Amino acid sequence: MSHTTLGIGMVGSRYGARMHFDNYQKLPSGLVEIRGVCARTLDSAQRYANDNNISFATDDLNELLSRSDIHIIDICTPPASHHEIAIKAAKAGKHIVMEKPLTGYFGEPGDKEPIGLHVARAKMRKGAKQNAEAVREAVLKHNVKFCYAENWVYSPPILKMQSLIAASKGSILELRAEENHSGSNSFFSKEWKSMGGGALLRMGAHSVGACLYLKQFEGLKRIGEGIRPVSVLADTADLIHTEATQRAKKANAHRWISSDPVDVEDWANVIIRFEDGSRATVLVSDVGLGGLNTRVTAFMTDGVIKANMTLNDGIETYAVDPDTFGDEYFTEKLETKAGWNRPSCDEDWFRGFAQEIEDFVFSIREDREPLAGIDLAVDCVNVIYAAYQSAEEGRVVKL
Repeated sequence: MSHTTLGIGMVGSRYGARMHFDNYQKLPSGLVEIRGVCARTLDSAQRYANDNNISFATDDLNELLSRSDIHIIDICTPPASHHEIAIKAAKAGKHIVMEKPLTGYFGEPGDKEPIGLHVARAKMRKGAKQNAEAVREAVLKHNVKFCYAENWVYSPPILKMQSLIAASKGSILELRAEENHSGSNSFFSKEWKSMGGGALLRMGAHSVGACLYLKQFEGLKRIGEGIRPVSVLADTADLIHTEATQRAKKANAHRWISSDPVDVEDWANVIIRFEDGSRATVLVSDVGLGGLNTRVTAFMTDGVIKANMTLNDGIETYAVDPDTFGDEYFTEKLETKAGWNRPSCDEDWFRGFAQEIEDFVFSIREDREPLAGIDLAVDCVNVIYAAYQSAEEGRVVKL
């Protein structure tokens, strides 16, 4: 783009929007300027604007889209609104940055609520695919960039894993990807109609995305084309509403886990089969203590590569009293600072948040595709919803 400074319009004002703002500030001066924010309520938008010295706040998306000095719409809202906002942004000629997931199924007239307990996953899969393809169609038709905020793809451990795969001559036989912690930051995460699913969509988008990306990369390196997923086999569960958890509650041994879903899963296990016969195993959980755990392992014919996006031993602490280190940040989702811990030196960099924002801005300025774009976003939705159907029907589902 010829613009000296890219104008950004934020849509959303909670956790994701604040994290994106922080990482835009790490860019060299003059590349971008956040020129407006739109939120569900004007009060929420104004608070975000005041906190971040932004001059324009609104609760009307059209007001943000009509501004000629805004070139990028950054979508950090609950997933139920993602595809509609993205389509409107594309039609307005705005480039798009979107927090994962791309979209999902959020109900339609006639669905019995809560939809996660009553709507067939086959129907959900069809609706989610339609939503995803509608966004891709709008992006291509209006020739705008779509930047999919899948930070795992940009995480230094995953980038090093990618380099090691390229350096070897072997094949990936299995990828194992996992994420677990003790519950979501999002108020909307409890209900399918707002989130489009539970832990598998909200957290599994990372693990699934990383596996799809790495097999795509391997294929391009080895045979000149990406290696595609062909089927899934999955199991999902709400583990917090089980006899096991009720037994723990009676003993007052449950209080550290915040997960409390209405109609979504808080645990999922997915096996993805690829067209070259290899597999990926994805395990995600909202009921895991010990802070955020994110890792990918590549089991290859000539080696093993383990990538850990959170825990590292650059700094280690020990404290008897959890208040010893006061309000100093350690790492996301950590329940206590007592005992031995490993605070992250720069969590946003180590997990790829800073790098993804940089890539998005330069891909728009240089008129090139970002590392994580619309195709990866659509593929993630298709694999995850096929997994939901598999878990409900108890069978392998082809893609």
